Amino acid sequence: MEAKREQAFVGLFVLVAAALLIITVILLSGTFSSGNVTYRAYFKNAGGMGPGSDVRYAGGPSVGRVKEVKSDPRDSTRMEVDFSVKPDVPVKTDSVVEITSVSPLGDNFLGILPGTLGAPKASPGATLKSTEYTSFADVTTIVAQLGPNANTLISNLNDRVVALKDTLDRVNDLLDPQNRANISASLADLHGMLDEDRPAIHSALSNVSASSAKLGPLLDKFQKTAQQADDTLSHVDAMLAEDRPDIHKAVADLRQSLDSAVTLTSQLDRSLDTNAENLDEIIDNLRHVTENMDAFTETIKTRPYTLIRASGEKPREPGQAPPK
Repeated sequence: MEAKREQAFVGLFVLVAAALLIITVILLSGTFSSGNVTYRAYFKNAGGMGPGSDVRYAGGPSVGRVKEVKSDPRDSTRMEVDFSVKPDVPVKTDSVVEITSVSPLGDNFLGILPGTLGAPKASPGATLKSTEYTSFADVTTIVAQLGPNANTLISNLNDRVVALKDTLDRVNDLLDPQNRANISASLADLHGMLDEDRPAIHSALSNVSASSAKLGPLLDKFQKTAQQADDTLSHVDAMLAEDRPDIHKAVADLRQSLDSAVTLTSQLDRSLDTNAENLDEIIDNLRHVTENMDAFTETIKTRPYTLIRASGEKPREPGQAPPK
């Protein structure tokens, strides 16, 4: 009798434990969480996600569960992931879903990145944007693809190192003691030249500065003159555009004066042509008179006594005695 009672207690305990386990699994899976909001996302690689996987918002604690992971019926190259979160989770239309983990050795979970502050809240059943998951196998593939490129880079680097070594050898050949001495002497000569010519250079720079200072006012005056010329041309254009009678009269008088000047010039040319010979003769006579006047002036300067007596002896009759 006691044995049957113990068996009944053990069976009852097993049933209660099984019921508690089933209830716990159901609660953890969110099967009866009818108040949660369901969303959807698509990934090329599901990253080991499955029903019951955690859903976290902004890296915080779990806010929901993955409900279903299956191949997309419309595109077999991607996986369709349906998940549900609590109603108070602020999932926005620009929120992004990603598959990530807290540590490299931790389990993956579905993370929701917050959207912008002004974005509206996503409607239930909406498809959110996703960031593709990069697995360790993907990283290995990328590293393997970088292998040939790395070998090429190393080979090129070796070539550059060899070329650099040759360059350094040439530089060392150029910088032998004799060349270093020559360079030092050249630098010393240059330093001496600079010391000697420093006053001249300073004076030249001062002159350049003074010229530059004078150039500014000159440019200002030139700009002012150009502006005045522009104003004058504008006034002339305005006067021509006005079509005033007094301007026309002044232009007509000016044209008449020019015609009179041309006529007078023509008459003067004709008079010169007519009296050219007489003018030549008069000029020739004036030249002779000028020469005679020069000779007379020179005589007066050298022998002024000729003005009161003759310069030669008086003529004598034949047989007359010479004057005493």
